[in-house]
Amino acid sequence: MTLKYLITGATGGLGEQVLNYFVSHVPTSEFAAASSNASNRARFEDRGIAFRHVNYDDHESLDTGLHDVENLLFVSTNVFDNERREKQHRRLIDAAKKAGVKHVWYTSLAFGGFSNDSKAAVQQVHLITEKLLKESGLTYTSIREGVYTEAFPVFLNWYPDSTTVTLPADGDIAFTRRAELGEATARLMIKGGYENEIVLLTSGETITVKEIVDIINETTDRQVKFEIVSPEEYARVHGANDQGGKPQAFFEMVATWWADIANGELRTTHGLMREILEREPTKPRDALRELLTENRDFTWHQNYVGPR
Repeated sequence: MTLKYLITGATGGLGEQVLNYFVSHVPTSEFAAASSNASNRARFEDRGIAFRHVNYDDHESLDTGLHDVENLLFVSTNVFDNERREKQHRRLIDAAKKAGVKHVWYTSLAFGGFSNDSKAAVQQVHLITEKLLKESGLTYTSIREGVYTEAFPVFLNWYPDSTTVTLPADGDIAFTRRAELGEATARLMIKGGYENEIVLLTSGETITVKEIVDIINETTDRQVKFEIVSPEEYARVHGANDQGGKPQAFFEMVATWWADIANGELRTTHGLMREILEREPTKPRDALRELLTENRDFTWHQNYVGPR
């Protein structure tokens, strides 16, 4: 029996949000959740959701998991090792072609907007994956997802007890709520179309770090300061005593993100998300106020080396 939709990464942040929309709006007979960990089967089947084991490092699970799938949500892996990530994505694309998947919906990233010449290290495997999809002959849509508003702590390396936010640069960022990205991605898949296109899902406005720090202070009654230092000092200072346990190499990488952000790589906004949601996406300022009003000590898991 053909499965209309398969949602990979269903235990992850974005994939879970996509799945939630399907659960509420699509008959359960039409979709299944996929995870790289087979032990997650009961987590979904106990809710009446079909499950498939799809591990990007395991050829056998890819062959069986993608069998008879029409629409595949291809959630990009979250490893920082670009070489490994590229290999994982190549395996998935090869398996999707072998299985005869009708339409691949790939979750890319919004660095560079619609351009294909982003210099951001974090965008490079996405650009390679888009090229692989195009060369594969598969019908695909690459969804360049806006940067999660909820991830602002890792971009700023901000913790609840931070008194200063120190960065190598500032710039405009179209921060976008993750739940709304998940809903918009799901709606896009259900709507269909956009064959062999790159689309951009972002909020309609941007925000700078200076403005974020002002919101932190206004919303939580803090007096956090913001300062810009050299990339070398940024990496050295944070790498020496980061309370999240991240090494200096991580901050050296993030320093390059900020050079790209300062050059406008996350400045591009687009109206497709508003069109798909049939409402205005939450503005970054409003989203940050909501997060910090709900929890003045808001944290983000990727700001810590260990599980949180």
